[in-house]
This record gives sequence, structure tokens and C-alpha cells, in this order.
Amino acid sequence: MKIDKEGLATRSVHSGEKSFGGSPHTPVFNTTTFAFETTEQLLDVVDGRTPGSLYTRYGMNPSIVSLEEKMATLEQAESALLFASGMAAEAALFLALGRRGVVCLGDAYGGTMELLGVQLRSLGIPVHFLLGSEIDQLGELLKKGAGMVFFETPTNPTLEIFDIQALAGLTRAHGALSVVDNTFATPVNQNPLLLGADLVVHSATKYLGGHSDVTAGVVMGPQNLLAEIRPWRKNLGQVLAPETAALLARSVRSLVPRVRWQNQSALQIAAALEGHPAIRKVLYPGLPGFPNHSLAVRQMTGFGGMMTLDLKTDLEGCTRMADALRIFRIAPSLGGAESLATQPVTTTHHGLDPAERLRRGISDTMIRLSIGLEDAEDLLADLNQALSRLKPGFD
Repeated sequence: MKIDKEGLATRSVHSGEKSFGGSPHTPVFNTTTFAFETTEQLLDVVDGRTPGSLYTRYGMNPSIVSLEEKMATLEQAESALLFASGMAAEAALFLALGRRGVVCLGDAYGGTMELLGVQLRSLGIPVHFLLGSEIDQLGELLKKGAGMVFFETPTNPTLEIFDIQALAGLTRAHGALSVVDNTFATPVNQNPLLLGADLVVHSATKYLGGHSDVTAGVVMGPQNLLAEIRPWRKNLGQVLAPETAALLARSVRSLVPRVRWQNQSALQIAAALEGHPAIRKVLYPGLPGFPNHSLAVRQMTGFGGMMTLDLKTDLEGCTRMADALRIFRIAPSLGGAESLATQPVTTTHHGLDPAERLRRGISDTMIRLSIGLEDAEDLLADLNQALSRLKPGFD
């Protein structure tokens, strides 16, 4: 079905689907290779004269291609490339387009910071880390030749908001690329390409997958940039399996109602927890008192299902609160149907030097929440009973 101007929910369901034998959705093509009747037909596909399937590791499999078409419509991109994980997507992206130097602005997933700070640097690729408060140094790094600015917004785990349009403009003025990790926001709440970003990356394991049963990644953007990334995916063997592509396509069809429900529940819970005697800060972009709330209102259509609580306790107390949760599960992922809680100090940023965590404002008393699809009232009751285990007196 050709989708042009329909809404996001309609596109999520119908775009990219290839009907075979009356099936409303693209079947699973669980095959590694595709045969041809003649050598001429094979060469037409190999040389790009005729679209067709060839070899799954190349991504030339109907289950993969149809989902890439669907993914591209989510961010209103020209094209999309699927990967076996979000980290695979980032690795191919940096290796293909970041060799002039990468600036990572603000907080990021711990694995991303390790990839940039250890693996890329070991290859001689210049990597610079800037805090959000150090953004005034970005222009100088771009003048010195950095070719890519990478940032999350909202960030993990402090939910910091960056001005995509302003950063994209600054980056482009210096002949560099701007890349936004849109995992936390999802295409339901934010479309970085429409705000001027060059590329968007997602850990599709999270909200796009939405059921904690898929590991995948995706990069979306213009065809000419993805054409540079594609050979890295092919030759590093990073392509998504057809079976996983089919599971992910299933999930994307329900993306919009899932995320809108999580938006609503998270805002309700964040507002209810503000001012709780055991909580120092509720970090959630939808709260009027949150830093850069007005920017979030301007560039987002919803505030997401992620929030971080900074508790009036110590590390032991924070752990005690997490262990007392009954509906929330302790796990290091996010975006699923089930609500999850994790302490950044024990999971996502466990490998970060404690002094660096402190410099970034990631405290031992933070607990990050991924709000799922349960009733908001039940989740709030669970949080309140767990918070009641904390002793008063910390400030």
C-alpha cells in the first residue's frame, strides 16, 4: 500500500507492507539466498537495474526491506537501514561517517559512551565529550574539523533537552553532520529530521519493539548518507534477521497507541510525585518546572514514558526502595509493555568512573523509571509504597 499524507498511526500499520497470497502483512522470508531463472536476471538485481531480493546478509530480503520502508515513514525519512541492535547501528554509523571526529553532546547510554571513548579512539578517530553546560565549546570543535555531532534528546538518564533545530543549523554551517538518538522520544513525540537533523538513530529494542522480545536498531535519513553506511552493515554482518524483522513490524503497528498511553501515564505519575517528601527531584520534561520545559513543548508533541527520580536517601536507601517495588521490575531496558526500574549506577552507567558520573549529575540516589502499559493508579501506588520504606531526614 502506498502511503503519502496519512497520519502516523495509519502509516505505522500500512506503510511498507507487501501482500503475498492475500496476507495483510509481509510474511517472514526465512531464507538466506534467492534464486534466479537466468544469469541476466541475477545481474540486473546485483547491479541495481531491477529491484529484487538476493542475499539476506546484504539486507536484500522482503521481510527486511518492507520494514525499512515502514521505518522510514515513521521519521519521514527518504530511507532506513535496519541492524541487529542499536549498538550495531551506531557502530556502522560512526565508522562510515564519523571518521573526521565525533562530538558527543550531553549524557548518553553507557554503551554508546564506551564505543566512542574506547573502541573509536583505539582506531584513531577523534572523539570529544561535552556536557550540556559546555555547549559553548561546540563551535570551536567544529572549526577544528569534527565531522559529526551526536546527541540524545531527551538524554539518558537525566532527560536533558537539546534544541535540535539550533544544533542542526550550527553543525551544518560547519559542514558537519548532526545525528539524534531519538530512542527515548520515539517518532510519536519528536521528529528530528523535520527539525533539520541529518540522521536519526533508534535502539529499536526499546519503544519501537515495545514488548521486550526484540533486539534491533535502525538509522533513518537521506539515501546518499545511508548508502555510505550500508557497506559497513553488509561486511560487518550486522543485518537484522528476517524473523526478528517480522516481530518488529508487528510491534511498530501498535507504536502510536502504546506511546500515547505511556505519555499520559508518565505525566500523571510525574505530577503526582512532585513534592513527595522522599524525592529530591522528579526529572520529567513534561513538568512545568523542568529545565528547558518550554523547549520540550516547542519541539515535542508528547513527553515520553521515561522519568528519573532523585531520592532523598543514600545508595543503600535507593536500592531498598527499588527492591520494594512490586509491579515495576528491576531491569536495565525500557520501552516495553511492563514498567521497569533501574538504578543508573548499577546498570546503564555502572562502568562510568564515579567522578565522571558525579560531574554529569548522575547520582547514586537516582532511579530511572520506564512507564509501561499498566494502569497509572496501580503504578503510582506501587511507587508510593516503595518510597514509604525510606527514612526521612535526607535533603
